[in-house]
Amino acid sequence: MGKKLLLLLLMVSFTALSQENEPKMLFSKAIGKNIRKYRRESKQAYARKDLERAEFLFDSLVNNVINGTYIDNFNVRKFSGRKIELYKFEKPTYLITYASWCVPGVGEIPAFNDVADRYYNEIDFIILFWGSKKKIRKIKRKFSRRINILYVDEKENRYDFAIRTMKHSLGFPTSFFIDSDKKILDVRRNFLHHYLKDYTSSYNSNYQSFTSGVSLLHQGSSGKIKDDK
Repeated sequence: MGKKLLLLLLMVSFTALSQENEPKMLFSKAIGKNIRKYRRESKQAYARKDLERAEFLFDSLVNNVINGTYIDNFNVRKFSGRKIELYKFEKPTYLITYASWCVPGVGEIPAFNDVADRYYNEIDFIILFWGSKKKIRKIKRKFSRRINILYVDEKENRYDFAIRTMKHSLGFPTSFFIDSDKKILDVRRNFLHHYLKDYTSSYNSNYQSFTSGVSLLHQGSSGKIKDDK
């Protein structure tokens, strides 16, 4: 009986150790296997103006391919010019990809500022910009200092598949919800509230959307604590 129990414990320990040592599936590797089909079918859906189909394809890509993968550790830059790795941010991360040519809703930035000011001790808030640094600098002034404004130098990341996928396949603006282990919990598009014209409606809709993202990150952190126990 004692030998059987010892053998069982060794098997359980070995299985757990094997799972811990399994290589993590990176975002770039997982999406690389599926992105061509997604691009083709998504392009066809938009050509037919079938927005419901396009949204279904995006949701399927996120739920079946992206969620549960680990974000790649690519290089970005602060506005000081200093290069920084994405993994330098150690808290759960609320990352929004943006472009200098995007037009935010009237209440979008104020809502995100208020959420960041409230939760910055618990979450790293990042806006990752593409585009002209000069234009981004003007937009940057509108954001709270609690938000990390970073930009992508595409010359430095020319061969980075994760960077190219974020820009050319998932579009702008898109939110990535990443736990402290760099696992992607969800990816969501942000343009649903952009066309609300009055400030109050725009602010309220965006604030609700942003706090929903914060709740997801909190849930991810709680789940991690339980798993660690």
